[in-house]
Formats: sequence, structure tokens, C-alpha cells
Amino acid sequence: MNTLYGMSDSGNCYKPRLLMALLDLPFRHVEVSTEVGGTNEPGFLAKNPNGKVPLLELEDGRLLAESNAILCYLADGTPYMPQDRYERAVALQWMFFEQYSHEPCVAVRRSLLRYPRLADYATPERLATLLAQGNKALSVMEGRLSATPFMAGEASSVADIALYAYTHCAGDGGFELARFPAVSAWLDRVRALPGFRPMLPA
Repeated sequence: MNTLYGMSDSGNCYKPRLLMALLDLPFRHVEVSTEVGGTNEPGFLAKNPNGKVPLLELEDGRLLAESNAILCYLADGTPYMPQDRYERAVALQWMFFEQYSHEPCVAVRRSLLRYPRLADYATPERLATLLAQGNKALSVMEGRLSATPFMAGEASSVADIALYAYTHCAGDGGFELARFPAVSAWLDRVRALPGFRPMLPA
């Protein structure tokens, strides 16, 4: 059985858990929290020298880090990874968008407001900048989802899993999802996917 090392209330760690639930893939979850220093322990660093979660350990002992790389591995050969060359590239395009335009604003603002240890970094100026940038990313999603039911097109894919993880809890970061009706409707469509499981509490 595969083992997933992760933090329960991290969106990045939720991505592979959600996809494995949707694919009905059994796995073992091992809680490793950055909040209590678990990612800096020697045993974990021996598995991932970068000291971050999620980390997937395969049955044969091979290791895979980075949430979107894990998604691509798990989705390969399933309906969640488009087989058409162009459609697959579109899914990857939105996964790159998630990591470079969405997560650094939406997820970071959530973290700054959620975790007391980050309070010194939550300056009014930074929070205002992240709010503006995050709303821009959500507006890009709104435009896309006004035209297609899912991020990569007509069918759900890894792109939806990648973007759902932090979009569904964007309200924790002060983002008003009611301003984005197409995004809100898409969140409902993802929740309606067979096998869906919500993010674990902290």
C-alpha cells in the first residue's frame, strides 16, 4: 500500500488524498506537520531532503514529492489525466497556473491568517497585495469556468483537483467566493464527483 506523508489541513497535501479517494486507491496517511517540526526530523529529511509535504512513498519504497507531480503520477492512465496531447497540455497549463498564480496568493494569505507563527509576516501591506493578486487569479478562473464546466474542458481532471484544494477554502484567507459565481458552481461540481472526500480538519 502506498503511504502519503502530509499535513491534514494543507491544501497541497489534500490534493493527492482527494485524487486517491476519487480513484478508490487505498493508501496509508502519516501525519507530518510543519507546525510541530516533523518535516525537519532526520527520518523525514532522509526521505525528502527538501523538508516539505506531501510526500508519497510507493509500495516498492520509491519516493515522490511535490503535490502536482504526485497528482500526475497517480492520474496517469486514468480518466483524470487526458489522453489527447493538447487536452493533457491544457490540464498541465492550469496546474502550472495553480502553482505560480493561484497558490502563492490564495494559499499564502490563508496561511498568514491561520497560523500564529506567521503573524509577523501578515503585514497590512502584504495582506492587501495578496488579496488583490488572489482575486485576479480567481477572476481568471471565473472567466474559464464561465465557458467550460471543468478547468481543462468538459471532463474533470487533475487540473480541477489541483485548483480545488485551496480554492474551496479561500474564504479562510478573506476571499469572497460569492463574487465568483462560476467558480462557486464549479466547486459544487467537484464536490459531486463520485468518491469525493472533504479535507481533513487540523
